[in-house]
Amino acid sequence: MSETNEDDPHQAWSRFWESASGFWRGLPSWRVWLLCALLVSVVVLQLYVQFRFNYWNRDFFDALEGRDPARLKSQAFLLIPLCAGSIALAIASVWGRMTVQRQWRQWLTAKVIDYWVENDRYARLSMVQGDQKIPEYRIAEDVRIATDAPIDFALGLVASLLTAVIFIQILWNVGGDFSFSLLDHRVWIPGYLVVSVAIYSGIITTAMVLVGSPLTRVIQVKNQAEAELIIAANLLRDIGEGVTPRTLEPEVRRGLWQALQNTMAQWRRLCWQLMRTTLVSHGNSLLAPIAGLVLCAPKFLAGAMTLGELTQAAAAFTLVQGSFNWLVDNYSRVADWVSSLERVGGLLLSLDRLNHDTSQPGPEQAAEPVRPVLPL
Repeated sequence: MSETNEDDPHQAWSRFWESASGFWRGLPSWRVWLLCALLVSVVVLQLYVQFRFNYWNRDFFDALEGRDPARLKSQAFLLIPLCAGSIALAIASVWGRMTVQRQWRQWLTAKVIDYWVENDRYARLSMVQGDQKIPEYRIAEDVRIATDAPIDFALGLVASLLTAVIFIQILWNVGGDFSFSLLDHRVWIPGYLVVSVAIYSGIITTAMVLVGSPLTRVIQVKNQAEAELIIAANLLRDIGEGVTPRTLEPEVRRGLWQALQNTMAQWRRLCWQLMRTTLVSHGNSLLAPIAGLVLCAPKFLAGAMTLGELTQAAAAFTLVQGSFNWLVDNYSRVADWVSSLERVGGLLLSLDRLNHDTSQPGPEQAAEPVRPVLPL
């Protein structure tokens, strides 16, 4: 039997992108790149609306503090177009994002199926040692996750970067400088809210990386256990349909119960791991808004900041730390994506091993298939 290097995550990553990146290359990809440009434009417009909401928040609370009915009325009317624009942009973002994800998934799934079926590789895959069991699960589920997540991550990272750039300016301008006495010395901190959000975000991100580092491997093992449970159930069905001799039924039944027990054990491991990551992520979601208010409170109490400026700065603090802590909010999904990516790459590596017997090129050397153009 041949051996596979599927256990090497670097090779699996490289093998996956070697095939998956073909979707983004060549002349037919111009429609996808155009749609991606439109998605980025939507992200920019969403940030502009969010920026206007931030100032609306300031003006509304300043009007409340000043007990100004006319100003409150104008802010109430301004809220209508802001909400309508935000909803329309959110809907457009969902359509564009899922269209790209759907097209990439169809393209890669078709490519993997062709490679799997070509030269009867599907029938000879059992000759390769490794964990490439139930490849149809990897083709159906792992390809979906491996192509869905990068689109979300890319848009999320662009939005986070632009959010940080825009709202750091608000934090710097509204928060200003801060000074305090320490051991008979006057300490002065320029842009203290910006410094504070950077320190806070660094602490939270470090905590998530330390706590969540085993998550990718836990998800991989859990997915493999799920696949083995499906295999065991299929074997029992084959016996009932007469495909497999009934004399093997006791052994198959034992294997089914063992697979179920293993699956539940892996789910228990995943549960404990997610509990640890939730401790960090949920704690951050509770503390971040409060941290912004606490940091602004001294200036508000000293009369150096209005109520509207306090709420504006606190909201900007929450947005900026959310941008800096993008990994904290997406850590579980990143781990799930990495697991699926490595499983698809591992399947392709196993199929590559069969090329030595047939001297056939891999899918990246084969002629580029004609990509079906899906309706947008």
